Formats: sequence, C-alpha cells, structure tokens
Amino acid sequence: MSAVTLEPTVSTHKAVIRNWGAPIAMAVLALIALLVFGIRNPGTTASFGISNANDAIQLPALNVNTALWGWIFSIILVALAAYALYTTAKKGIISSWVGWGFAFVFVAAFLVWVIGSANTTSVFLTGLIAGSFTLAVPLIFGSLSGVLGERAGIVNIAIEGQLLAGAFAAAVGSSITGSPWVGLICAMAAGLLVGLVLAVFAIKYVVDQIIVGVVLNVLVTGLTSFLFSQVLADNAETFNSPVHFETIRIPVLADIPIFGNILFNQTIVGYLMYVAVIGIWYALFKTKWGLRVRAVGEHPTAADTVGINVNRTRYLNTMYGGAVAGLGGAFFTLVSSGSFSKEMTAGQGFIALAALIFGRWNPIGAFFAALLFGFATNLQFVLSILGTPVPSQFLIMLPYVVTIVAVAGLVGKSRGPAAAGVAYVKG
Repeated sequence: MSAVTLEPTVSTHKAVIRNWGAPIAMAVLALIALLVFGIRNPGTTASFGISNANDAIQLPALNVNTALWGWIFSIILVALAAYALYTTAKKGIISSWVGWGFAFVFVAAFLVWVIGSANTTSVFLTGLIAGSFTLAVPLIFGSLSGVLGERAGIVNIAIEGQLLAGAFAAAVGSSITGSPWVGLICAMAAGLLVGLVLAVFAIKYVVDQIIVGVVLNVLVTGLTSFLFSQVLADNAETFNSPVHFETIRIPVLADIPIFGNILFNQTIVGYLMYVAVIGIWYALFKTKWGLRVRAVGEHPTAADTVGINVNRTRYLNTMYGGAVAGLGGAFFTLVSSGSFSKEMTAGQGFIALAALIFGRWNPIGAFFAALLFGFATNLQFVLSILGTPVPSQFLIMLPYVVTIVAVAGLVGKSRGPAAAGVAYVKG
C-alpha cells in the first residue's frame, strides 16, 4: 500500500480592500448635477469676462449657454462617477486624477449654473481667480507646514495656532519698527516657536500629537485675544498699525492675459509662496535630505538603523513647518488686512490641514487643493453680491462644505506617512 503525501496548498490570492466612500459620493453628486445643472438649468447665457483693460492682449468675454454646458458637464460627471465605481469594483482603488477631474468639472458646472441663475448673468472670471489666489495664500503656507511635519512623522494640528501667532507677531513687529520685513521675520519666529513647543511635547514627552495640537490652538487663540484686548486695543498706533508690503508688478509677464496679473502682480509674500511650494517639493522628492525625512516618516526604526537621527529630524521639520506657517500668518496683517484682530484666521488652519490631505501629502497637490478651497471662499463673496438663488446660509457654509466633500468624498483611498502621529522611542 503506497503512502500518500498531502502537500499544503498556499493560496496566492490577495484580498482587495475596497474603499467605496469616494465613488459613492461621486455618484450622489453626479445625480445631483444631472438634476440641477442638466434638467433644472436656467436656460440663459452666462458671461465670463477675461481681459483687464490694461492687458496687452484683449480677449473677448466667454459666453456660455447654460442649457448646453449644463448637460455636457452633467454627462461628464456621470461618466467619471461610473468609472470610479468600475475601478473600485475591479481594482479596489481609483486614480487621483479622477477625484481632481470630478472636482474641477463640478465646480465649473456649478459656476455656470449659478451665474446663469443670478440677477446679473456675468462675472469677471479673471478677478474671481485672482481673489481665489489671494485667499489661498495662507492656506498654502499652512498646508506646506503640515507636509513638512507629517512627512517626518509629526501630525501638525496646530497650524491654526501657528497662523494666528504669525499674524499677531507680524503686526506687532512691523508696527514697532515701521518695517514689514521685521514683521515677516517676527511672524516666522512666532510660528517656529509654536512648532518647537509642539515638537517638545510630542517627541520628548511623548504626548499624543493630536491633543498637543488642539491645546496649542486654544492656547494661542486665548493668548493673542488677551494681548489684543489688554495691549493692542488701547495702543493701536504703537502696536497694531503694521506697515504693509507693496505690490511688485513684473513688467511684460504681468500683461499676459488671464494669469499674468494674477501670478506676476504680487507682494513679496505671494512670491515667497511660489518659492516655498517649488522649493519644498524639490527638497522632499529630489534631495538626499528629503529621502531621509520621508524615511523617518515611513519607517523610523529602519531610518535609525542606517544612522539617521529620527527625533532630531522630527524636531527640525516641525520647526521648519512652524516658520512656514508663520509666513502664512504674516499675510493676514502685512498684506490683506490693516491690523490684527481677534481670531482673524477664522479656522483656516483646519482648512489648510484638509488641503494637505486632499493633496495627498505632496506640496504641489496641497497647493492646488488650497486653491480650490480659496476659490470656494471667494465664490461665496462674489455670489452674495450678484444675487443668486442659493440661500445666503449655504453661501456662508460653502467653503466648509467644499472642504468636507473634497476630503471625505473625493480624495478616495489615501494613505499618509505610515509613522505619522506615532512617537519614536529608541531601543
């Protein structure tokens, strides 16, 4: 009787974890678009002005038939939602371009519909985009701060506090010295200080990073509000009359239609924003320093094994991020506003955190995500002036609704640095 050997069989099939949140959200939004932008379109013509009177090349206004383009946009949205459902069922994940494309088309469809339904069916598109860039500047700096921290493993919930501290320090520093440059340096120092406190408690004392960030936000809000009431309010001429940066217009480039005046007619803070986005992206993904930072954020034990000082890297990155967020805070008091006021950041640090997630922890992605949220904020102001069928209460909520939908619905399956939020204790 021959012996029978039973060989264990090993299944090579891997279970696919499907994230249905994003495709379902797209499907719901696509059906809403089909109903509102397609079936219920106003049947008018929406006009979008493009060129300024000073532009070297004058382009005619863009006239859009709301019925035709409402249906075109709706069909594209339905197609993208169907593709998202298909790829999720087949592969378990959707490509990032699907979410970005869906967001862009939905915003365009909403803009055409709402302008076509307004009392004044025309809007200056270039001005709308320019305002979006302006409002997005502190969001971009804040999201870059989050990128620097989380790529090294530190979750920075304190972006709001860093922006507010930067705004306060910039106002006081510029007012006392009469120099916006000193105000800018003070803003960076204040943001760096908040980042240092976050790093000390998160790294040295191993306190939960989320809790530390929330406490710092409350602390900075309370401290700046107290100092504003007790010092700045009664001595505004001395402590709260900051000198602003002048706009620097780059000849020829600023005359390019549509984007010339937006990109090349900025203050120094605006130009620093472009430098920061490109510089941080290059440093993170094209240099040895960036490779080490990302290694610390993904697998600190392995990074430590090859000689990288994990906690030192985390300290420095959190402080760098704080200084970058401080620059964003300086924008409030040295560019957009005449003085510091209580809680003037109005939760934009949390929107910057959402831009970081929507941008998938990439400086370029965070930049465009922040522009989307800046566009939503500016659209709120523009629509309230034009007189639209959208209730005013919804217009006030618009930036935050866009933030929630973008992060919870359109971002899809997204994984941040594996060690973000996890303290590293050597040995």
